[in-house]
Amino acid sequence: MEGAWVPLLLTLKVAGWATALNLLFGVGLGFAMARWRFAGRDLLDAVFTLPMVMPPTVLGYYLLVLIGTQGPIGGWLFRHFGVRLIFSWQAAVLAATVVAFPLVFKAARAAFETVDTQLEQAARTLGVSEAAVFFRVSLPLAWRGILSGLLLSFARAMGEFGATLMVAGSIPGKTQTLSIAVYEAVQAGQDDTANFLVALMSLVSIAVLLAAGRLLPGRVARAA
Repeated sequence: MEGAWVPLLLTLKVAGWATALNLLFGVGLGFAMARWRFAGRDLLDAVFTLPMVMPPTVLGYYLLVLIGTQGPIGGWLFRHFGVRLIFSWQAAVLAATVVAFPLVFKAARAAFETVDTQLEQAARTLGVSEAAVFFRVSLPLAWRGILSGLLLSFARAMGEFGATLMVAGSIPGKTQTLSIAVYEAVQAGQDDTANFLVALMSLVSIAVLLAAGRLLPGRVARAA
């Protein structure tokens, strides 16, 4: 079972990077959607939430079109910098980021919507900058909901399979994440390895979900 630790470490690496990217983009867009009112806001919210309901293989196809060597993003990177995103661990990070993004976005938006805007306005009247209002007022009051979404995003990124397989493939030691390793083990008839990998992923996922559950705002309020 020694070979099981390689895909586990790769999975943690991919999920960690995906969660960090979702922290940046999910929290930023969640705050913007919670505070700004503009035409097409509901449509944009639906677009941001789309990866939650769209089949991972469809997302993988879209990513393949975008970051492939003939795609607008992947082709540009390959021509100008010699960077080939496809079939790399970075491609796995992109796939996991896109699939798990709605979990952070929706959690962040809901958390920011519970923050009393009068507190933010009071800080502004005291001469506090917008950046300081966000980091000293809004974010501290919304952090539990955001952290819960980040933990759920991490768990979802760990379990990502379809989109990752399409854009990153299954290269042992390079792009073969834990979920793909389970698939390969089952296909090869290696039941012992598959059972071990499934148990390993289940334990990590349960730990993350328990941590996320304890941070849910509703649970915190009931506990108080």
